[in-house]
Amino acid sequence: MSIRLRLTLWYSGLLTLVLVCFGIILYTFVYQSLMSEVKKQLVNISRSVEFYPTRFDFRVGRVSSAFDPNTFYLQLVNYTRNNNGVITQISPNMFANDERDELTFPYPSYSEVKSRFVMREIRGMSFLIYENPLVAEETGALVGLLQIGAFIGREEAMLAQLRNILWLAGGFGLAAAFALGMFLSRKALSPINRVMEAAMQIQHGSDLSVRIPREKPNDEIGRLTDTLNGMLSRIEKAYKELEETNAAQRRFVSDASHELRTPLTTIRGNIDLLHKIWVAGDGTGQDQDPESGMAPEDKLKLSREAIQDIADEARRMSALVNDLLSLARADAGYQMPLEPLELKPVAEEAARRASFLPRQAEWAVGPLDDLDGVWVNGNRDYLLQLLFILIENGFKYTPQGEVRLYAVRDRDRIGLVVSDTGIGIHPEDLPHIFERFYRADRSRGERSGTGLGLSIAKWIADMHGGVLKVKSEPGKGSMFSLWLPIRESEPASGGGDMPPNP
Repeated sequence: MSIRLRLTLWYSGLLTLVLVCFGIILYTFVYQSLMSEVKKQLVNISRSVEFYPTRFDFRVGRVSSAFDPNTFYLQLVNYTRNNNGVITQISPNMFANDERDELTFPYPSYSEVKSRFVMREIRGMSFLIYENPLVAEETGALVGLLQIGAFIGREEAMLAQLRNILWLAGGFGLAAAFALGMFLSRKALSPINRVMEAAMQIQHGSDLSVRIPREKPNDEIGRLTDTLNGMLSRIEKAYKELEETNAAQRRFVSDASHELRTPLTTIRGNIDLLHKIWVAGDGTGQDQDPESGMAPEDKLKLSREAIQDIADEARRMSALVNDLLSLARADAGYQMPLEPLELKPVAEEAARRASFLPRQAEWAVGPLDDLDGVWVNGNRDYLLQLLFILIENGFKYTPQGEVRLYAVRDRDRIGLVVSDTGIGIHPEDLPHIFERFYRADRSRGERSGTGLGLSIAKWIADMHGGVLKVKSEPGKGSMFSLWLPIRESEPASGGGDMPPNP
């Protein structure tokens, strides 16, 4: 059963209950109003009747409401002779006009007499009878019963007509309400149908940009539509991010394979060369090899060159594997251990080691005065690695000029800056320099590197709660700055190897 039909049935059932209750209340009110008016008239007539006990007779006096002899009937019952009662007097209008048959009311026995209203059906006609006991003034004993009846055929006809009207109006109203309920429920649930259509369209297709149109955003359906549209937007965003991540992973694997293939090719080529030199001949190396035609001195020289190339490429592969391992840790959510660390010794150690790196530019250090007494939460090894990445990049892209390491303080942050006067970075390349394996096309192939260093540096900065910024201008040089939050207080006893405070 559909929601539309269930809603309509619930609504129709509730409406039926309301109509039934309304009809009962209305019918009861009309019935009570009609009967109370007849009862009031019967009581007034009873008060206007004069009773003569000596001859058991009565006479109707002046009645406040008009006495209709064709509507109201009187009957007097005598209990002095018989406890079962004997009809002593009846009004003339209780005789049929044609047959003169006596029309009498049923009356109770002596022990059941009391003042009351009773409904009686006589000869197919309905009467409302008011029974008024008659008591002797001298003894207070019951002597008779005065019955005043009213024909209520017109009231019953009116009530029957009212019942028919209520049934017809209720049935017609219920049918109209059911049809209107079906129409309104269809209109009210149309946004849900649109939601289903959009969901099916998304399910059977790949277009996550589909949105559900909304008409009235302030009602429940409108809020549901807004919620679903927001959910679809987040799903679309997550899907695009997943696609971008997959694409980045594919590029990562492709670039890693390319970077690994180059040294492997070099190593394999040199191994093949050594094989030809030493295995293809007699292996003694004493006389000239008839196949290669090379003297022993030439063999040794080529062998040394090949071994040097193999060692260089092995070191390159080792560095690349270490970089890939660091990035794999970053992707796995690795949290590096941090401890209270005095920053100046770290910078001085990086400056000392950098002085031994091969370079063409001048190496300058300072000023580092802003590092005095500065402590951070950091990891010494990873911070040294980050500074070395920045310094090596400065040497790599500065064929002449200067590379400098200095410190700058800005309130509660400390900055370590590596600046150079090298070739700089073009503006279109700046947004991508922290991407993995990204290298500007202008420098690719001219200078060695894998394009992973700055990605690792960015990850290390993030793990320290810091920010890595870059400013560069082509032909004038670049400036990389690492900003770290300063600890509010240094440890109780100095030393960079202290464990973190609890």
